[in-house]
This record gives sequence, C-alpha cells and structure tokens, in this order.
Amino acid sequence: MDLRYLTEDLAVAGQISADHIPAIAEEGFKSVICNRPDSEDGAVAHEEVERAAAEAGLQFRYIPVVSGAIVANDVTEMGQALQTLPKPVLAYCRSGARCTNLFALTKQAGY
Repeated sequence: MDLRYLTEDLAVAGQISADHIPAIAEEGFKSVICNRPDSEDGAVAHEEVERAAAEAGLQFRYIPVVSGAIVANDVTEMGQALQTLPKPVLAYCRSGARCTNLFALTKQAGY
C-alpha cells in the first residue's frame, strides 16, 4: 500500500482492501474515504472495507467519483467529509490521483 500525504491530516492511496485496514489503523488514521465506485473494473466493494474499518474503530465515508468526471456535488461531499471526519484521513481510489484531484477542487471551493 503506497500512501502519499497531501497534508499532515490527509493521505491518498490506490485501491485498498479490508486486509489493509489493520495497518491503516496502526498508522494512526481515524477515518477512511472511498472515492472509487464499486462498479469500476477491479474495485473492491466498499462495504467490505467499511465493515473492516468499523471493526477497527475507524470512520468511513463512501463518496464514489467517476474518473475524469468530478461534479460539484462530489466536491461538496468530499469537502464536508474532510471538515467533519476525525483526522487523519486516508482517501483511496484506483491510483490515488482521483482523490488528489478531488482534494484540490475542495480547496478551490473553500473547504
């Protein structure tokens, strides 16, 4: 699992699985955001990761974003999640790029 820190409170990663959650919790993360739609080829069902996160005491948010097609509502949901979820937060998608782009848009929107 390759983590890239965008801020001290936010890191992004490529696709994770439920098996990664113990290491994520051990790393100190308090919340996980999934930005990858379950319908995307190769995606792990977010419910599996969400269940493991809950068992580890982590908050979880599912904000699926279509690659290359981020809309205003995606930015709003991500911005609100980053403001309200316990930190630090790990966001993931297929490669981490979508999460990075979404984060940049939340900053532009004033979150």
